[in-house]
Amino acid sequence: MHNYISETCGVQYESSVHEPTSCSICGEERQYVSSKGQSWTTLEDMAESGTYKTEVSIEEENLYRVQTTPSFGIGQTAYLVKDNGYNVLCDCVSYIDEDTTKAILQLGGIDAIALSHPHYYSTQVEWAETFDAALYIHEDDKKWVTRTSERIVFWSGDTLELREGIVLQRIGGHFKGGTILEWKDGNHQQGVLLCGDIVRIVADREWVSFMYSYPNFIPLPGATVERIAQRMEELTFTRIYDAFNRVIKENAAETVQRSAKRYVDALSGELFQT
Repeated sequence: MHNYISETCGVQYESSVHEPTSCSICGEERQYVSSKGQSWTTLEDMAESGTYKTEVSIEEENLYRVQTTPSFGIGQTAYLVKDNGYNVLCDCVSYIDEDTTKAILQLGGIDAIALSHPHYYSTQVEWAETFDAALYIHEDDKKWVTRTSERIVFWSGDTLELREGIVLQRIGGHFKGGTILEWKDGNHQQGVLLCGDIVRIVADREWVSFMYSYPNFIPLPGATVERIAQRMEELTFTRIYDAFNRVIKENAAETVQRSAKRYVDALSGELFQT
């Protein structure tokens, strides 16, 4: 019996004798099945290959990047927040081994794992079991869970305070349960958002964007982006990190509002003529 992992999206499945026939994450229009076909691996095979390592490195005070090299699956970065003895892993990566575990234990371990959306579920149950942590997933994305666990907490509503100053905010968009983490004490009490790609920082770092499907270029409706922008006006932040090592270090709240307006103007035909 093995817990197979999709090599395209990096998400792990329930234990089985044979490889799954398909991946529900890859087969949905927000992701894709590789042009080479669906392929599978396991954590054991990844470790035996000697190819992968997951590094933990400091990003700024009390914020650490967790990233697998070479890139695997979608290639996202997870972030570990340290806040007065309470450690939260925001999103997850597929590969975990003894070196990863030691590095994180040196930082105090993990008390909670908060997932932004199904594309980053990866081997979340392995991580939760390794660090005796709770897994927080919005109930609107419950159907996408591919490996069940008693450690999963399905929360509801738009806001969940994990502890004072660390708040999960369901803003939807990319997925109905799409969640970002608001760290109010981050960046010297000016506020940091960890957004996965619920909010995506674009190439020039002066703007963000919002999509239903990134690989398949399916936009969100303008009304949805306006709603997201209104929700984010309520949050405390000057800095944003996304899942692909992009950061807006200053004036991030203003950037979100300006970007949302540009997005809606583009969809409504007011931004340009072509």
